Amino acid sequence: MEVKSGSYQGDLLVADHTSGFTVEDVTVGRYAHGFGMTGDGRSFAFRTHRATLRLEIYRADLATAVPAPEDVDAVALAPVTDIDLDDERSVVALVRDLIPQATPVAAAVAHEATTVRALLGRLGAVLEGL
Repeated sequence: MEVKSGSYQGDLLVADHTSGFTVEDVTVGRYAHGFGMTGDGRSFAFRTHRATLRLEIYRADLATAVPAPEDVDAVALAPVTDIDLDDERSVVALVRDLIPQATPVAAAVAHEATTVRALLGRLGAVLEGL
């Protein structure tokens, strides 16, 4: 969904031509979520949890389609108590307003391997050795 003017163009919701961001997918409702691209080409994702929408903006140089926690570059939070979560335009407008408010986060430390992951890694090594 390309954000460009203030109306619908076909299936595309168009809200603001100056921001240049694109919402590629949005699901509305109590558990609203979606993803897209910022005006400078970085990908972002958002989701609601309880009464808060969390926006995560990812590094510009992502090598994978699914970002990991350590790929988060900036985060913004906003209450959703004042918007209609069943209205796609309201959700997209909140995301648009949050993008410039996102604050950089410290680089996440890679998570240590869990016991299950370590066990699966060892089993994989054994199977490869056969």
